[in-house]
Amino acid sequence: MDSTNVKKGAGGRKGGGPKKKSVSRSVRAGLQFPVGRIGRFLKNGRYARRVGSGAPVYLAAVLEYLAAELLELAGNAARDNKKSRIIPRHILLAVRNDEELRKLLADVTIAHGGVLPNINPVLLPKKTEKASQEPKSPAKAAKSPKKA
Repeated sequence: MDSTNVKKGAGGRKGGGPKKKSVSRSVRAGLQFPVGRIGRFLKNGRYARRVGSGAPVYLAAVLEYLAAELLELAGNAARDNKKSRIIPRHILLAVRNDEELRKLLADVTIAHGGVLPNINPVLLPKKTEKASQEPKSPAKAAKSPKKA
């Protein structure tokens, strides 16, 4: 228990070896979203007196999954419209065409998103039986009198 021979490096480390590079909690969890920042928001938001160490990791993972899902669907909508950039319209189309996202964001208004294209079937022109049975032939069209 003789502590006189043990050298202490910077920060109270024993041995005075090179400092280990710090690894963020986001990297440890394999996430892109910031675990530390979300933990800080949970603490400063006073949602509860105490916040467990796993709570910000779990919340970051959930938020990252939702963001990735929404971006994938919005990217598909942009590609369908022959665009390479996602705009609010593509986000709205992605949300409204996905059953689960529609439930989650039911009361959300997306600015500059517009509405889903929808025409009531009653408003569409009716198809007659004669037009569907007899195809128009070019010979009959030639016999019709021309207006001078």
